[in-house]
Amino acid sequence: MDSSTLDGLITWIGQHPVAAGAVVFAIAFCDAIVVLGIAVPALPLLFAVGALVGLGHIDGTYAIASATAGAFLGDGLSYLFGRHYGAQLKGMWPFSRHPEWLAGGEQFFRRHGTKGIVIARYVGAVRPFVPAIAGMLRMRGREYVPPSLFAAATWAIAGIVPGWLFGESMELLAAIAGRLAIVVGLLVVLVIAIYLGTVTLYRFFAPRAASLLERALAWSHRHPVLGRYSEALIDPNRPESASLALLAMLLLLAGWALFSLLVVLGGKGEPLALDLAVHQLMFALRTPLVDRPLAMLAGLGDWEVLAPAALVVSAWLLWRRRHIAAWHWVAAIAFGLALTFMLGILLDVPKPPAATAAPGFSFPSGPVTMATVVYGFFAVLIARELPGRRRAWPYAAAGMLVALIAFARLYLGAHWASDILGGALLGMVWIAGLGIAYRRRVLRSFWVRPISALFFITVSIAGLWHGTRSAERTLIRFDPPQVTRQITRAQWWQQAWIELPSHRNDVTHASAWPLNLQYAGPLRGLARTLEDRGWRGVRAGGWRGLLYSLDAEASPDTLPILPASHHGGGEALLMSRPGPDPDTRYVVRLWRSPLRVDAGRTPVWQGTVAQMRFERRFGLFSLWRMDGPHEQARQALAHALSPWPERLALRTAQGEAPVLLVAWPVLEAPATR
Repeated sequence: MDSSTLDGLITWIGQHPVAAGAVVFAIAFCDAIVVLGIAVPALPLLFAVGALVGLGHIDGTYAIASATAGAFLGDGLSYLFGRHYGAQLKGMWPFSRHPEWLAGGEQFFRRHGTKGIVIARYVGAVRPFVPAIAGMLRMRGREYVPPSLFAAATWAIAGIVPGWLFGESMELLAAIAGRLAIVVGLLVVLVIAIYLGTVTLYRFFAPRAASLLERALAWSHRHPVLGRYSEALIDPNRPESASLALLAMLLLLAGWALFSLLVVLGGKGEPLALDLAVHQLMFALRTPLVDRPLAMLAGLGDWEVLAPAALVVSAWLLWRRRHIAAWHWVAAIAFGLALTFMLGILLDVPKPPAATAAPGFSFPSGPVTMATVVYGFFAVLIARELPGRRRAWPYAAAGMLVALIAFARLYLGAHWASDILGGALLGMVWIAGLGIAYRRRVLRSFWVRPISALFFITVSIAGLWHGTRSAERTLIRFDPPQVTRQITRAQWWQQAWIELPSHRNDVTHASAWPLNLQYAGPLRGLARTLEDRGWRGVRAGGWRGLLYSLDAEASPDTLPILPASHHGGGEALLMSRPGPDPDTRYVVRLWRSPLRVDAGRTPVWQGTVAQMRFERRFGLFSLWRMDGPHEQARQALAHALSPWPERLALRTAQGEAPVLLVAWPVLEAPATR
């Protein structure tokens, strides 16, 4: 079943919840039929059905009962099929062409007996065959039915419940911290991919190093001119030959990729389409909950962290009289800085909007380049001293650190994706070339554990010290800029209000909050007026508020309201007041907009006024959930601001929420926050 058919089936199930029971039954039934079950992707489909259950589109008990009935009756038909044909089944197509199918199932059934019927339900290789084999071996019906029914029921629960929880969690994460979950998920996937990729590549090439060296040596004999360079690296009698060959391969691949990138950027002279796409994605993921942690991660590539680590390693190598290693270490850093500076001068690439005012050049990313050089060449130094498979972990650690720094700087808008890629490739080219020179010259070994501990402890301490001190400055430095547009108050009041977006920018439009409030005037004046009418300013919960969501004793009075972002920035104003019952709150959020009135003196703020409800899920999480429609919250705000100028504006698009326009009553009031 191809992906388009699978997506269409899942969509149809969500649109027809009652008829979906027949589809769920058919999925489980076909999955249980002998041979046919091989081609049916039952578990992904059941997981999707469970997600629809969690999102409230299908009744959970109904879905599990349908899947149980389908699996049980499908297994029963396979059992009767095997009982009817008996040993003749082995000579029938497709078993005549694939005798191993029945042979494996029969061996499994004879080894496990009756409990094998239950176990086989969860083993994809034998699931479609064991019921037929039970019938073929003349297992009695009263012995077959109880374990088959138990297996079908538990399989249906195991297939649907994970998707059910996932569907519930999707709503939960969207309500609590949807963007936080996505950013953390991307970071986890990135780190795991770097680690597994590095370890897998090393384990793939390490056992094949001897064969690769022999081929390279044979090639060098056939090409005496170019072969002199490969012969200089390849000496079958040297244990370092395999590492030299791998570094040479890295040098060639990274050099080719860097040259190709330089040609593309030099020809365009502007950001690539990939740069713009990644920049927009990261901009949509901005949230106050992860701004500060990622600003701290970005600091791991700053000189305040790299310099102490470099000095510690240099001092230790000189103290241990490893002068060759020490001078190569110093050369790696010094020439890395020089190469980055020269390339930045030669290639002029416009900076991202958030980094326009920041000092330095855009391409390549200096912090990423130097992080690649420092962390990468340190891996070259210590990997030489490690035995066998343990040589992979220094490179994996270096790759993960550089990846975290690169992701953080992309998230903050400090660089384009091509700047990050160029910096990493330049660093890899340099450490590969210098690594070859170092590996060919060095003879003396040194003890890895002390220098590794010193290096990573220094990086941790310096990173924590620098990150806590510089995170706020980094966020201000890369604060997303906003182009302002000056209009008259009458223009905004009559038609310009519709130019502002109707929903808060989110990863998916369906889950975005409606922006049903616009206010022209100073925030302090609005806040004071609302406080006089019973509204209270809210300090956004942040990470501490997120942890309160896990508090079993949390209540509407103690659970903070979490911050939210729009167009890369957090709320400029967040206020609330009690709702119609103890579990509800009316909440006002305002973000800056590009419009300014009164000759540019007065900003126009855009936001949402909504009703939020306190809920507890699974007995584990507490959250404030958007509880629309929001007419009562809007009316409460309008009443609190009466007799200020206000009107309810309607958008032309069907289904769009009306927008409450509110103006500061004193036109001469200064536009201060």
